[in-house]
Amino acid sequence: MGGESAVTLFLCGDVMLGRGVDQILPHPGDPTLWEEYVGDARAYVALAEAAHGPVPRPAAPSWPWGVALPLLDEAAPGVRVVNLETSVTRRGTPEPGKAVHYRMTPENLPSLAAARPDVCVLANNHVLDFGRQGLLDTLDALAAAGLRTAGAGRDLAGARRPAAVPLPGPDGGRRVLVFACGMPSSGVPEEWAAAPGRPGVDLVPAATGAAAGAVVRRVRRARRPGDLVVVSVHWGSNWGYGVTEGQVRFAHALVDGGVDVVHGHSSHHPRPLEVYRGKLVLYGCGDLVDDYEGITGYEEYRDDLRLLYLAALEPDTGRLAALRMAPVRARRLRLEQASDAERDWLRATLDRVSRGFGVRVVAESRERGGMLRAVPVRPPS
Repeated sequence: MGGESAVTLFLCGDVMLGRGVDQILPHPGDPTLWEEYVGDARAYVALAEAAHGPVPRPAAPSWPWGVALPLLDEAAPGVRVVNLETSVTRRGTPEPGKAVHYRMTPENLPSLAAARPDVCVLANNHVLDFGRQGLLDTLDALAAAGLRTAGAGRDLAGARRPAAVPLPGPDGGRRVLVFACGMPSSGVPEEWAAAPGRPGVDLVPAATGAAAGAVVRRVRRARRPGDLVVVSVHWGSNWGYGVTEGQVRFAHALVDGGVDVVHGHSSHHPRPLEVYRGKLVLYGCGDLVDDYEGITGYEEYRDDLRLLYLAALEPDTGRLAALRMAPVRARRLRLEQASDAERDWLRATLDRVSRGFGVRVVAESRERGGMLRAVPVRPPS
């Protein structure tokens, strides 16, 4: 396989096409919410409009993605992986005890399909917001749309089964395998765990060496020569740049066991990134699509600024050849190009929090697309 071009993956954090976003799309569902302060999903559209101006209704299915779609077309990644953080259903009962419930109607799935995801990760803390009926509807709707899933299933075997994306090549048969799991630290209820004969998510109780070893054993059973492997993990809190020692040990154990990319998400803003033994670890990708505009309280984290991660992997080793990140911002429930000042803020912040993991973040010129780029350096002593 020597001499083959790199395999580029598009990775992102949470894609929340439910609640307010679902309301602006051509087929809005029931707007009723069960939140403490908000009872109608259209209130989140009103907050976004108050902050940044009117939102078309109905909006085209591609509207939430905005500039992300031409950016992805230009980058032409071979595999696209998103964390779909919503149920896709009109049915089900709201999960009791949860503060927030997300769902989108199956008829609005063209909005998800507009980004042409190869894998929708479902191991997160919203996929069962409308119970196991809602999860089964989600699995059926995504399958009917021809979209692969990972991290949740009709039983434990289905939840643990990786999504396999074929790669083009003269030898044929090579794939990117995407495994996905969620942890209680991100708010995944333990009772959502899949079991034999019970639908649910692949729940990993904690970021421990033993848990990583169990994932590695599943990877080794499924992997074929030439495959590249991504493990997508929903873990950690919503806010802050801290990464726990357990998360670091878990990620390193995965890489030591042969995993090529650790794709972490759950935080509402980007967290540190690392290149460990030549392999990419994203501790938190931040949100990409949501309805959070106009909600106050965490302005210091600039969660309106988002990143599209483009990771180029060496096809024969899985080592990171390059990581470029496209900065965008959320306005009017749509992704727009980030300004120079916003790009600089993202670069400086990600550079600062990633230095302890041996990575610097630099900015490319606008002539080269204005991307951010990760530069591995020797870890500090």
